[in-house]
Amino acid sequence: FLIMQNKLFLYLSVSILLLVSLSIGALFMGVYDFSGKSPLTVLQGVITGNPDVSLSEKYVIWDVRMARIVMAILIGSILAVSGTVMQGMFKNPLATPDLIGITAGATLMAAITIVLGSFFRHLLPDFIQFSLLSIAAFIGALVTTFAVYRMSTTQGKTNVVIMLLSGVAISALGFACTGFLIYLSKDEQLRDLTFWNLGSLGGATWTKNIILAAVMVLAYSLLIHRGKALNAMMLGEKDAEHLGIKVEKIKKQIVVLTALMVGACVAFAGTIGFVGLIVPYILRLIFKSNYQIILPLSAVVGSILLLVADTFSRTVVAPSEIPIGVITAFLGAPVFIAILIRFKKSM
Repeated sequence: FLIMQNKLFLYLSVSILLLVSLSIGALFMGVYDFSGKSPLTVLQGVITGNPDVSLSEKYVIWDVRMARIVMAILIGSILAVSGTVMQGMFKNPLATPDLIGITAGATLMAAITIVLGSFFRHLLPDFIQFSLLSIAAFIGALVTTFAVYRMSTTQGKTNVVIMLLSGVAISALGFACTGFLIYLSKDEQLRDLTFWNLGSLGGATWTKNIILAAVMVLAYSLLIHRGKALNAMMLGEKDAEHLGIKVEKIKKQIVVLTALMVGACVAFAGTIGFVGLIVPYILRLIFKSNYQIILPLSAVVGSILLLVADTFSRTVVAPSEIPIGVITAFLGAPVFIAILIRFKKSM
């Protein structure tokens, strides 16, 4: 046990050091010219309140780059941990939050808001109008998860297979409704829907980051130490119960908290796929299926992956931007195919 703890501490330390280095590097990436100043010097001036830092420099370094870097770290971590706990619960390397309809529900509510929002937006208070799209996506994720969970739970016990099939059915229905709304949409609405479906961190703000951080702290306080329980559940739910693991309670926590985490991410950044698939798969190749190591490590490696992808998306065709969902799909599709090839016999 002590050897494993020491290994975990070492791997986490190296991963966090890499994440910090990449974050500093991302600060330097962009088209804005700081007139010969180092972005780190400008950031230090913003933090210390140096009057020599202009408003435009403060805006670019703090409200644009730093806010976006922090959002990439938070969302990457959340999506990776969500995918890891889902794969542990389903005992399936292909399981992701998308499979139980969370993304479809959030996307549908976002599409309804974009296409039909003009009919009811004026009836809502100003503070709700300002963040209506985010609120709608979040509600869509929670409602979908609740519906799937109710369909798959009988007498207090959750059937994972029924949950998976319910999620697939609701996802199909959600994307069909979204497709119909796309058909009805006008040119400007179509651009918004397309951008939303492809994902972007361009709307990063510190308010959104605070909400994401609060969601992450709440979820991680209940999930991040569940590695031992997930290891036991890999043996089978009955065997896990014999070992003293409260399987039903943990399954409920995973479902509800995954909906909360992914719903918040989709609400603020649109659909960003494959992060929850790539990270656990890579870590499982290195550490087998030891979730006591994989689960905490996925929180950091997910941040690294999305930070690199976002830095690439906003710099490779600067000042334009490639939607980050496109980049993660390019990364994730080959991994998905590799998983299928590797596990096709056991599947």
